[in-house]
Amino acid sequence: MRAADFIVQSLKAHGVKRVYCVPGESYLALLDALHDADIQVIICRHEGGAGFMAVAEAKMTGIPGVVLVSRGPGATNVSIAVHMAEQDAVPLIVIIGQIAREEKYRFVFQEMDYGQVFGSFCKGVFELTDAARLPEMLPRAFRLALEGLQGPVILPVPEDMLRDEVLNPQVLTYPLPHVSASPADIEHLRDLLLRAERPLVIAGSRMRGSKGAEALARFASAQRVPVAVTWKSQDIFDNASELYAGHLDMGTAKDLRDVLATTDLIIAAGTRLGDFATMGFALPEAPLPEQKLVHIYPDSKPIGRVIRVDLGLVAEPADVLGALAQNARVAPAARERWISSVHTACAASQIYAPRNVSDGVDFGLVTLALAKCADANATITTDAGNMSSWAHRFWKMSPKNLMIGGVVGAMGNGVPSAVAASIIDPSRQTICLVGDGGVMMTGNELAVAKAYGATPKIVISDNGIYGTIRSHQERHFPHRISGTKLVNPDFTAWAKSFGAETFALKLGDDVDAVVKAFLASAGMAVLHVHSSAQSLSAGGTLPT
Repeated sequence: MRAADFIVQSLKAHGVKRVYCVPGESYLALLDALHDADIQVIICRHEGGAGFMAVAEAKMTGIPGVVLVSRGPGATNVSIAVHMAEQDAVPLIVIIGQIAREEKYRFVFQEMDYGQVFGSFCKGVFELTDAARLPEMLPRAFRLALEGLQGPVILPVPEDMLRDEVLNPQVLTYPLPHVSASPADIEHLRDLLLRAERPLVIAGSRMRGSKGAEALARFASAQRVPVAVTWKSQDIFDNASELYAGHLDMGTAKDLRDVLATTDLIIAAGTRLGDFATMGFALPEAPLPEQKLVHIYPDSKPIGRVIRVDLGLVAEPADVLGALAQNARVAPAARERWISSVHTACAASQIYAPRNVSDGVDFGLVTLALAKCADANATITTDAGNMSSWAHRFWKMSPKNLMIGGVVGAMGNGVPSAVAASIIDPSRQTICLVGDGGVMMTGNELAVAKAYGATPKIVISDNGIYGTIRSHQERHFPHRISGTKLVNPDFTAWAKSFGAETFALKLGDDVDAVVKAFLASAGMAVLHVHSSAQSLSAGGTLPT
């Protein structure tokens, strides 16, 4: 079997249904092998967008996303998505068309050393120079991307190797190792819970999916423990529950932060406990927390790496929480007082008081209207920027939803993720929140939505500034605006050129009516919001 055809067979064996690509002459044989394959090829307009779509695929399906790019510029363009996969702990396979083997080390056209380029922020770089080893290396790559702390794996494939014969084309898959806590560990944790008056779960993206979300809900209900969710993970727990303890990030409301800080036991489940998940390494505090800390993750690397733990469990958190939900022994009445205080603070933080601004539409009101009118199981994608803060604070999501954001904070993620989400599951409404900065980076991927009949609903917050940077600028160099003003196109005319149905919101318009009409649109639609720069985020304003 030709090596290119074997690679396609291996992709199918690993459950890959789609690959995302920008074509290149360095992997023509692989494109040829995909011609008659039962794998959908999504042709994208930029490698960064293709990579973001592949990351969204992995977040939606749990199967590694696969992106195909050409050598040199194609590889460097996709690096933003590789970094995102590493920061977001997402399994990603990047196949790079490489120069021919006989040309290596001659400094030929677009030659690069991908081990040096990607080595510091991926799980592995394996150049597949020998067709005979493909049956071994491909399943190893998938296993590595999926096991433990998930992440990206880079596979450069020399263009001439793709035409070689695989003499023993045995397609293999490598099962993942099973990680679990011992019965003694479970009992230890059960005892810690029984003794704690004010326990708190900090739940991360590893809990996404039906198994994780159901185990988290059962545990919280049975053990009567409030659940705070980490940055970009609010879809893993019902935000309307009395046990919801809020979305943790750098902008978490102060009153809620103060209440959560009084916890006496933290169970970190499915999170690496990075800076955003801990609100700047404040809860739990680095390096020594004030409360007892239990950290559950299927890889030992994050456990105790920055913050000292009292109990570290290398296990699937869904399995541990599911076990603790059984035969739960509910703690004393003080637990209910704790739940009430957390719920009161969290509920107060979810109430939005509209702001009286004159420089544009209050985007908080737009977000509330979207939350009210959206389907209960809508997929919500968010780009980087302050406009996403409204959704994190005021959109009460649940595990029926799917949130696709970027822990890494990379601009340009929103639109490609929405396009991919709509292609992957066209039965679900997909809504994207993106700023005028992010949409100009990857908005060209609306052409992909048009090509494949996708119907994402894109909401553009157009306030004429790089808002997040401007907010930092005002904090450190007040009233000295430099490098953060934007001159934008007419986004309504721009969106129409892609075939989208367009809607616009300006100061004084009926927000609810326009949003309702926008979401009712049958096809791809873009809502251009002329938003207020002054009312910048859920947590703060800019000076006039």
